[in-house]
Amino acid sequence: MGFFSNSYYKEGPGVEKNERKKKGFFAFFDIYFRNFWGLCSVSFVYTLISVLSLGFANGLAKAGMTHVARSISREKHSFLLEDFFETIKKNWKQSLALGAINMVITALLALDIWYFWSYITRDDLKELALLEIIGLGLALALAIVATYIKYYIWTMTITFSLTIKQMIKNSFQFVFLNFFKNVLVSILFGAIYFGLFCLLYINAYFMIISLALIIFVVPGFKGLLVQFLAFPSIKKYMIDPYYAEHKGEDIEKRRALGLDIPEDELENQEETEESVFTDTVSSSDNNDD
Repeated sequence: MGFFSNSYYKEGPGVEKNERKKKGFFAFFDIYFRNFWGLCSVSFVYTLISVLSLGFANGLAKAGMTHVARSISREKHSFLLEDFFETIKKNWKQSLALGAINMVITALLALDIWYFWSYITRDDLKELALLEIIGLGLALALAIVATYIKYYIWTMTITFSLTIKQMIKNSFQFVFLNFFKNVLVSILFGAIYFGLFCLLYINAYFMIISLALIIFVVPGFKGLLVQFLAFPSIKKYMIDPYYAEHKGEDIEKRRALGLDIPEDELENQEETEESVFTDTVSSSDNNDD
């Protein structure tokens, strides 16, 4: 059994072979604006599922969005909503479980932060609430770690054949392996949400604009940016080391993800296929004689 899951892989046209690829933010915005309207349609469905289910199906929506964003970030063709729902179908058990875990952890951390903050800021507080300050610091630290884990865990869900425990463990490691980039992306997301929050309080017109951005734009933008953050690191620390030791496995699935296959693996595959073909023919010829 290979490393990749039996999730939804469908080949499609990517970029031209000799096309010069952009890098960094230039690549991100080039890809984002080329796929803007498609991401808007997927964002709307993502938001609709999350809202109508009161968040209980958010895990399913995240899996679908992650698959679409991963394909687009790898400059592989995506069938958008078809890929979105097919991914949900293929990964619904783990996606629902992770969504439930995410809701519980988020609720508990939010409650802890609210409790410690409200205690520390009480008007009748007579002395320094040292334990509460420590508790607030720990709750905030855990909230940050949980946020960073979510940047990676959904990509692992739709990409690999791993247990939930393994995905949480691996995602926790990426919190520190990619810490600086995690911080930068989080600051950007925080600025976006702060800006949208401010728009809500200007007037009704800006409130409509803010809600439209939240529904149609933000989920796709976040999903794609997270893939630019997460997938290169996952490739570097998980995919490349695995296939350095398991040459020849999952070649078609790796191609579908836009991963480069070393020449020696392709040559070995061609030799194996040619050998099997030759043996079959020679065996048939011998029987005819």
